[in-house]
Amino acid sequence: MACHQRSASLPSIPHSTESKVEVELQGLQTRISSPSATIDTMCDGLRRLGDIYNCIEEIMSLASNQVGLSLPQNKKMVEEELERSLVVIDLCNSMQENSAHLKMSTQELQLVLKRGDDVAVQIKVESFIRLAKQAQKHFKKITSSKATAEDCNLVRLLAEAREMSVSLLESTSYLLPKQFTTTKGSKWSLVPKRKVVCEEEQLQALERSMGNLENGAEFLFRRLIQSRVSLLNILSS
Repeated sequence: MACHQRSASLPSIPHSTESKVEVELQGLQTRISSPSATIDTMCDGLRRLGDIYNCIEEIMSLASNQVGLSLPQNKKMVEEELERSLVVIDLCNSMQENSAHLKMSTQELQLVLKRGDDVAVQIKVESFIRLAKQAQKHFKKITSSKATAEDCNLVRLLAEAREMSVSLLESTSYLLPKQFTTTKGSKWSLVPKRKVVCEEEQLQALERSMGNLENGAEFLFRRLIQSRVSLLNILSS
């Protein structure tokens, strides 16, 4: 797929490589938008996104693409994408920090559960939910800036990966508070007297999920930083 006329000097990405990234992004979108998506789905998605950025990194490492991206007609697009990438990096860092706090919260919840203190358990559950909801506030003012037909292939792939990152992190933030619900048959339930019904094994599983989420966010964060550094190096070369 050729670039638009104003960026025609940038060599086209090999079709097979571009197709691979496109297929991965589409598959990931299907997974995270599924009604059955869970925190574990999102954890896997973060790792997949990191791998996608690795693939894009390989494309950027080609000498012909480095020369093309630094050309005046393409440089502005790259600079705009660099600016937008800062938002995703901040979101990813926030998700990593929130996950670490939530993991600690589940550990504290296990301790009060062992003591048999129902009131303390209830307080910890409400604290978890409150903390989980805080992760949503970072997405309130995020404005979408999708790739256009005028963008060259490489910048378009970076934009699509960025949009996917925002979508995945936002979906994760809305799933977190649902770890404790009132629906029948759920792992967690708040019964009429506000007494929490939860099992130690389920808490341990939740702790692992929060740990995996923290690791996944950290993995993607590192890939985002590396991608940004690579683009900065290309522009300054």
